[in-house]
Amino acid sequence: MPSLKILTFPHPLLKKRSHRIERIDAQIMGLIVDLIDTMKAGPGSVGVAAPQIGVSLSACVVDVSGNRQGKDNNHGLLVMLNPEIMSSSGRSIMREGCMSVPDYTGDVERPTSITVRYLNQSEEVMTIEASGFEAVAIQHEIDHLEGILFLDRILSLKTGLFRRKSYQ
Repeated sequence: MPSLKILTFPHPLLKKRSHRIERIDAQIMGLIVDLIDTMKAGPGSVGVAAPQIGVSLSACVVDVSGNRQGKDNNHGLLVMLNPEIMSSSGRSIMREGCMSVPDYTGDVERPTSITVRYLNQSEEVMTIEASGFEAVAIQHEIDHLEGILFLDRILSLKTGLFRRKSYQ
């Protein structure tokens, strides 16, 4: 399937909390394919959440394995339905960008290690521990499901928001 158009800020759906997925059916399987295709087509993308493609459901995909920051520490392609962060530890500031906010990046402080529970596409409850760049990417996508953008988490709009020079 072709990649879908990414909604950009200030689209109101990006600020809305997503609905839980109650059952996995053909529509949800199609959504998963759309998310993966859209992530792979995005410049430098390591994740996409359903609200970014106009679907208000709690689904996202993350794959940092092709990124230099995540290539040595990752779980490969993660398809996460109804994800929840169960615990977190550590703190670090990292520069984040987002396809829904294509003109800016920003410094965001997040936990460096997380335990996340989610339903996978085979309807199995999964619990994983993620750290480093992968943990940040997962938290970023889960934020989308809660109606939160990285802009909402920037430490200082005055000193922590940067105009993107190019999108890679």
